[in-house]
Amino acid sequence: MSGARTRRQAAAAAAEAQTVAHNGNGKEQQVLVQHPPVDEVQENIFLFWPNIIGYVRIVLAIASLAWLPVHPRTSSLLYSISCLLDALDGYAARYLNQSTRFGAVLDMVTDRCTTACLLVFLSSAFPRWSIVFQGLISLDFASHYIHMFATLAMGGSDTSHKSVDASRSKILNLYYTNRTVLFLCCALNELFFIALYLLAFSSPLLSPGLLQIVPDHEAAAIQRGAEVNSSLLSQIFINPYSAGALELARANKMDSFWPWVLAIVSFPVMFLKQIINVIQLVKASRWLAEGDITTRRAKRLSKKS
Repeated sequence: MSGARTRRQAAAAAAEAQTVAHNGNGKEQQVLVQHPPVDEVQENIFLFWPNIIGYVRIVLAIASLAWLPVHPRTSSLLYSISCLLDALDGYAARYLNQSTRFGAVLDMVTDRCTTACLLVFLSSAFPRWSIVFQGLISLDFASHYIHMFATLAMGGSDTSHKSVDASRSKILNLYYTNRTVLFLCCALNELFFIALYLLAFSSPLLSPGLLQIVPDHEAAAIQRGAEVNSSLLSQIFINPYSAGALELARANKMDSFWPWVLAIVSFPVMFLKQIINVIQLVKASRWLAEGDITTRRAKRLSKKS
């Protein structure tokens, strides 16, 4: 061990040694050549623990989305764990001093994509409200994209998107700087959409047209709230994976009491989160416009001069 250390020290000393070079007059002069330290280790940002947690979140999210159509309990559990790990990777980044730009972008992209995928499913499960879910997806993406772009363009590449000055927006400053507020808003926002997802599996109402071929006693059982036997789907639908077949497969899989409780409790915070998205969109747009005005004035002055 001491021999290895001695070799390192010798290499470091040799790296900092002075070398002899010739100048234009043929005279010799000493030049100090700087080399990087031998012991310096090249860090792999992709293998930082917060980023590894981010990869686990992606795997869990994909697994939950794969189970979305017909397995509400398994899908909700995997989706919830993926969302809760969002808080863990941030804590790990601060604790291990491994906060990176890649990790911040990975975290945001994962959040946006998983929420968007869940809202896409809700659009198909509640087609009457599809325009609302499409609007929420658009608002979420537009708000965060413009906010991130404005931060990079106006604040510089070293400025975090969470660094919002109170003079620009007190609401956004509180939202991004207070970790408790940020966690509750994000968690309850996702909880509301999970509750809506669970309600898609607890509807007691079925279209009578879907049950015409089903025997009377089975149709009566379904109307009373019994879970549909998957073997009946092939009797009713040519394609058991069609929208109507999947809707019937989701019906009455679980009681609607707790999903309604979760939806009612989390709705005010979800609504607040959408207001924050609108504020973020407006403030970022105004910030970009201020930068455009400054740039145009500078160009006019330079032309006049």
